Order: sequence, then structure tokens, then C-alpha cells
Amino acid sequence: MKIGVPKEIKNNENRVGLTPAGVKELSSKGHELYVQHTAGDGSGFSDDEYVAAGAKILPTIEDVYATADMIVKVKEPIAPEYPLVKKGQLLFTYFHFASDEELTKAMMKSGATCIAYETVRDKSGALPLLIPMSEVAGRMSVQEGARFLEKPQGGKGILIGGVPGVKPAKVLILGAGVVGRNAAMMAAGLGADVTITDISLPVLRHINEVMPKNVKTLYSSKHNITQELPTTDLIIGSVLIPGAKAPKLLTKDMLQYMKPGSVAVDVAIDQGGCFETSKPTTHSDPTYVVDGVVHYAVANIPGAVPYTSTLALTNATLPYAIKLADKGWKEACKEDPGLAQGVNMVDGKITFKGVAEAWDLPYTPLSL
Repeated sequence: MKIGVPKEIKNNENRVGLTPAGVKELSSKGHELYVQHTAGDGSGFSDDEYVAAGAKILPTIEDVYATADMIVKVKEPIAPEYPLVKKGQLLFTYFHFASDEELTKAMMKSGATCIAYETVRDKSGALPLLIPMSEVAGRMSVQEGARFLEKPQGGKGILIGGVPGVKPAKVLILGAGVVGRNAAMMAAGLGADVTITDISLPVLRHINEVMPKNVKTLYSSKHNITQELPTTDLIIGSVLIPGAKAPKLLTKDMLQYMKPGSVAVDVAIDQGGCFETSKPTTHSDPTYVVDGVVHYAVANIPGAVPYTSTLALTNATLPYAIKLADKGWKEACKEDPGLAQGVNMVDGKITFKGVAEAWDLPYTPLSL
């Protein structure tokens, strides 16, 4: 199979879909690898390393899309890439269709087969290709939140861990999934006063058992969240419904309870955001203010640490890329039902129910 790795062109996205090690694995199995010139530079991988691993370097993104049967990326195609996608081409990347109607309709029009990292499941029902970036995003949400609590960045001027004689910042985390747990761990390590919420009592019990004593658990309800807001310095939204829009847990009217200079980090922005006042931002312009609250809603948080993120992501995606290349997507999905759940679109038809429901479009089960 001819496999293409284009350079990511989303704002400040420095990750890359395959490392030289991944190229070597695929090329050793007889596949042809085509990598766009400088695609790996942002993650610390040179063209020479890709060539040594068995890839051919192509000068432009147009060349990569025109040559490849399968495209392996990190982020969803953006508008300049839409006309480059070919009918029947296999795209293996993050899509987050439920938060982007324009992208959804563009990929339907293209006739491509779209397999989304974020909805692939493993045998336990977990999301193996979402977990690595959720771990990075969870940890970075605290790092970025701490930065924007600084006064020159528009925040309250609070040191997240405090100092002897001065209380630490209060951090409220909505959702105790992978993002939430990693955020709690990072915030606790910095010495913050951390509260994490969820609707699963077994999950909260587990967190109570394994987290440090400066992490407290709270059952998630609008009443309980509202009660916490007046004393919260940093709120992190980390809820997820795989493949569908995130629920709005922090509404605009609730911002009135937060003090000016508080910071809200919405890690769920890829799926539409879990704060009503969230809108996607970029690493070059990461924040805006609503009712005195600093909002951070960067849609590709892990892109700021591309070396770590690329290695973490490709460790997880490579085995699936090999399956798809060796067997073709149809046979690979027949053998692996969890991979089949990653198929969001085939030949203009939406095959993932959450995406169809998000935009009120027809749903076609993959089996048909």
C-alpha cells in the first residue's frame, strides 16, 4: 500500500503522523512510504531520518495526497486540504466530526473512508488512540492554567501551589476520565487544593483511594459545581462522550459566581466544549475573557509539546496503521470490531451514529 504522511498545517500543530521508526516498520512489510518535506521537523525528525527508514520525500502536500492510498495524520484536514482528498482514499487521523459541520460535509463530499482515532476501541472498551493525547492534554491543562493565573497573562496573580503561610490555588476539575485524572495528578503535584467531580461513584471511590490527600472528590451536579465556583481559581473541563458533542457543564450564567481573573480551561473543545462560553482558540492566540473569566480553549493542546506527543501518539496508532496497510480497511475491521468503531464515514455515508445525530444527517450502519 502507498502510505502518505503530510505536514500538519493547522495553526501551531507540530506533531507528525508517523515517526521514522514507524516508517521503518511499515516499509519493512513492503509498503511504500511518502513523507512530505519537513513534515517531521516540528517533532525533531529530519527528512534524512525518514529516508534512512525507507521513505521517499515529496515536496508538497498536494503530492502526498495525490500519491497515497492511505493518509496518516494527526489532526483533521482543514479547508485547504479538502479538495486534495480523493474518493476511496483512506484517512486515518483525529477527526472530531461532531464539533465541525463543515469538515463533516467536506469529507462526505470527498467520498473518502475516514477512520477516527478518537472512536477506536480496544477489547476492554477503552479508547486506546485517544488516551495518550488525553494524558498529555490533562497534564498540560494544569501547566497552561497555572500560566494564565499569572497577572501579566490576565489572571488573578495566584501561584498555583502557594507558599508557606499563603494558601494554594483551588482547582476544580469536571470529569474524572483520563484527562481529569491526569490533571488532578499534575495539580496535586504542584501543591494545589484540588476537587475532581464525576457522576460515577466507583470512579470517585478509586480516585479517593489512589490520589494524594490534597485531591478531594465531589459528585457532579449543577448545584455542587455552582457551590464550588466562588472559591475556584482554575476550572478544567474534561468530559467526553466518544464521537459526540460534549455536554455543557458550565453555563454562561454560572460565570457570575467566579471571581475576575479566574481561569477556565476547556479540554473538551475538540468535541464542541463543555463550557457554554467556549470557542476554539490557537496556541498563537490561546485566551479570551468572558465576564472577567480567562478562557483557554486551544483545540490541539498536545501540539505545544510535539516531541512528547508524537512519540506517545504513534506508539498507540502504529499497530493499527500496520493492520490497515497489511489487510486493507475492510478486512482489518472485520477482524477487529474495535477498529471498526473508528470508521466514521465511507463513500459519503456517515457510519458513526454520534456524528449523524450531531448534524441531523442520515446514519448508515457500517454493516450495510
